[in-house]
Amino acid sequence: MSRTVIRTLFAPVFALAVVLVPVSAQAIEIQRVISKGGVEAWLVEDHSLPIISMRFLFPGGAATDPVGREGTANMVSGLLDEGAGDLDSQIFQSRLADESISLSFNASRDNFGGGLKALTRNRDEAFGLLRLALTQPRFDTDAVERIRTQILTGISAHKNDPNRIAQRTFWAAIFPGHPYARPNEGTAESVAAITDIDMRTFVTRRLARSELIVGIVGDIRPDDLKLLLDTTFSDLPERAEAFTIPKAEPAASGEVIVVRKNNPQSRVLFGQKGVYRDDPDYYAALVLNHVLGGGSFTSRLYDEIREKRGLAYSVFSYLLPLENAALWLGGAGTENSAVSVSVELVRNQWENVRTFGVTQDELDKAKANLTGSFGLRFDNTSAISGMLVAVQRHNLGIEYLNERNGLIERVTLENVNRVAKRILDPAALTVVVVGDPENIDATHIISDDG
Repeated sequence: MSRTVIRTLFAPVFALAVVLVPVSAQAIEIQRVISKGGVEAWLVEDHSLPIISMRFLFPGGAATDPVGREGTANMVSGLLDEGAGDLDSQIFQSRLADESISLSFNASRDNFGGGLKALTRNRDEAFGLLRLALTQPRFDTDAVERIRTQILTGISAHKNDPNRIAQRTFWAAIFPGHPYARPNEGTAESVAAITDIDMRTFVTRRLARSELIVGIVGDIRPDDLKLLLDTTFSDLPERAEAFTIPKAEPAASGEVIVVRKNNPQSRVLFGQKGVYRDDPDYYAALVLNHVLGGGSFTSRLYDEIREKRGLAYSVFSYLLPLENAALWLGGAGTENSAVSVSVELVRNQWENVRTFGVTQDELDKAKANLTGSFGLRFDNTSAISGMLVAVQRHNLGIEYLNERNGLIERVTLENVNRVAKRILDPAALTVVVVGDPENIDATHIISDDG
C-alpha cells in the first residue's frame, strides 16, 4: 500500500541514472553492515554510477491506527517531508529539489517505511534531511491542513472509483471488526479528527531503531555506511512501543456482494483464505497460482474467460500474505452482461484445479516463467533496495536471492496438486461486484448513490 500523497523529485540526469540493465539475482552480492551503534543494513555496492538508493521500514502501519483516528499512519507519511527541525515545508522541499534528492514515505497495513535516492555528492545532505524528517518533524498547521485537504479530496474521489469501492467492500466483508477491514487512508470523519498530537504519538511509538530494516544499493562503501547509519538513526528511540494485531481468519463463505452502480462495466474482486509467507507450502502455492491466474496470458482463468470466450478484458489471481492474515485474491473487469458467467467460470476453474490438479506441462511452464522472470525485478536500484528490505522483513535469509529459484525448481507436481486440494475452496470464494451486473445470484445487494 502506498500513501495518498507521494512526491518524486528527480532531476533528469538522476532519473536516467537510477535505471540499470537487468541483472540476475545471482549477480548481486549482499553485505550485512552493522554500525557502531548497532543499526543493521543490507548493502549491495555498485560504483558504476554515482547514485545511492535506500529503502527502510518500521513494523507497525495503518492497522495500528487508533479507533476514530484511522488514517493517522498515512497522514504522517504525507507530512514527514513537509518540514523538520528548523526547516519549514518550503525550505525543506527546496533543499530536496535543489540537491536532486528524492525522499518519500508510505504506510501499508502492516508497516511504515520510505525511500531515499541521491547523487553520491549529495549523500550527507540527503541523509541529514532524512534524519530530521524522522526525528524532528514539525507538523506545522499550514502543512497539516494542506495535506489533510489532499487526503480528503482523494477519499472523496475514491467514493466513485469502482476499484476502490470493491476493495473497501471486500475487506470489510472478510475481516469484520478487524483493523484490516479499515481503509489505510481512513475516512473523511477520521481524517478530519486527526491532530498533530496523534501524529507525534505515532512517530514516537512506531519509529525506533530496534526493529528498523534497511536496504541500500549504490555508490557507498561499508565503512561510510556505518557512519551514516548512526548519524541518521541514532536519535530514534531504541525500542518501539509494543502492539498486538490479532490474527484474522477470513470470513469467506461464498457470498456474492453486489454494489449497484450505473456503469456499463463491472469490477469483480474475489478471494478466499491463502497461505502465509512462512508456510512450507508457500512456493507450491506460488507455482499453483501462476497456473491458475497469475501467469498473465498463460493462466487458466485468462484462457477460459478471456481467450476462449472473450468475456473479460482482464482476469487474474495472486497471493497476498500479510502479517496477520493470508489471502488468495483475484479480479476481473467485464461487461455487465458477462459478470454472472465470468464468476461461474472462476468457481469452475477453482473446483477443476482442486479436483483434478494441474498437468506436468503446466507445472514446467509455470516454473520456467517464475524463475526466468525473477531477474527482471532487479532492473533499478530502488527495486533492489526494496527487495533487500522485503527479504529481511520476511526473515528469508541473506542468501535468499541466490536460493529463491532453487526453491521454485524443487516444487513437484505432487506438491502443487496436494496444495490445490488443501487450500482451494470454490464454495468459500467471496465475490464483490461493483456495477450493474445482469442475472447474477447475489447474497447481498448494496445501493451505491455516490
